[in-house]
Amino acid sequence: MTETIIKIDLNTSAYENENIHNRWHPDIPMACMVKPGDDFKIECFDWTGGQIKNDDDASDVRDVDLSQVHFLSGPVGVEGAEPGDLLVVDILDIGAFDDCEWGFNGFFSKQNGGGFLTDHFPEAQKSIWDFNGMFTKSRHVPGVEFAGLIHPGLIGCLPSKELLAEWNQRETTLFNTEPERVPPLATLPYGDTAHMGKMVGDEAKAAAAEAARTVPPREHGGNCDIKDLSRGSKIFFPVYVEGGGLSVGDLHFSQGDGEITFCGAIEMAGWIHLRVNLIKGGMEKYAIKNPIFKPSPITPKYDDYLIFEGISVDEQGSQHYLDVHIAYRQACLNAIEYLKNFGYSGAQAYAILGTAPVQGHISGVVDIPNACATLWLPTDIFDFDVNPGADGPTEFLDGSIQVPLAPDKE
Repeated sequence: MTETIIKIDLNTSAYENENIHNRWHPDIPMACMVKPGDDFKIECFDWTGGQIKNDDDASDVRDVDLSQVHFLSGPVGVEGAEPGDLLVVDILDIGAFDDCEWGFNGFFSKQNGGGFLTDHFPEAQKSIWDFNGMFTKSRHVPGVEFAGLIHPGLIGCLPSKELLAEWNQRETTLFNTEPERVPPLATLPYGDTAHMGKMVGDEAKAAAAEAARTVPPREHGGNCDIKDLSRGSKIFFPVYVEGGGLSVGDLHFSQGDGEITFCGAIEMAGWIHLRVNLIKGGMEKYAIKNPIFKPSPITPKYDDYLIFEGISVDEQGSQHYLDVHIAYRQACLNAIEYLKNFGYSGAQAYAILGTAPVQGHISGVVDIPNACATLWLPTDIFDFDVNPGADGPTEFLDGSIQVPLAPDKE
């Protein structure tokens, strides 16, 4: 029997668990130690620590406290790991808890988090997805069912003091260029809601004041949201502190490339089975700055796609120079407009792109002035034919089922 080295209780607060933390800092104590070659299981809260409920009210997405996230299980120390090594992590298996076989997708309010398409969907909405073995479907988004590719949205090692200082300097510089922006340009350290694992008292308070938030990916890995990091994947992480300090969380049942809804993917609580090894001096040997990985050999098999293009011309018709962000946004908006012809609301179409195993590709970045990005939508996930035809689209939905919208605050 593989040992579960970090356990959680979904009925208690993540703040009560000393093996959970929600900030990055080199001084966070190791939750436990393992040896190279060991395999073990870790249990994880959903990324919000249980703030989102399985109901038809999106108020919890509207009001979620984003200063708390992400709740991570760890850090796990690996004996013999030293700065400059590579920590080799094999994802052996991953799954939902037997008594919690559901997840959520949501759009954050523009005033609280925003998202990739926040100007088009500025109000908080959510959809609940039920799991049936490897498949999922939602009462809020009818007409689709697909196989999940469960993966950790967030996994990485602790930063060194020098790396943490670099993060804070460059992100503060960016934030200060437009400090009143909504949503903000960066999420800076915020000690009030920090949970520093086993670190307590004045030491924890001082560290929390400079600890990095977990929102973006960085050199150590972190919140990369790579849907192909599923069972069978192998990841090579740079080691920056003694022991490595591996932490993991933000489990997703399924996700489209880009996690474009931000509260994206199908977020879930669950467990992950890992194995660790070391490559001594691996950072220098292989010139590693950011993690590299080998993808899962197990992927949902969808062979027929509709591919939507986008170019570097924004919604107002303004031309941009080889801007891939704008190009992918246009590809997503084009797919949403297409799906609305079959009776989906814009929010339902947006939810599909955030949760289903869509593929995002940078298709061209040399043909000035337009980059070309593409979104690949698998057609087999639908209960009806979504391909173009001479007779035009047949409306599948009657509009009576919607993604719940958070009510206005009184």
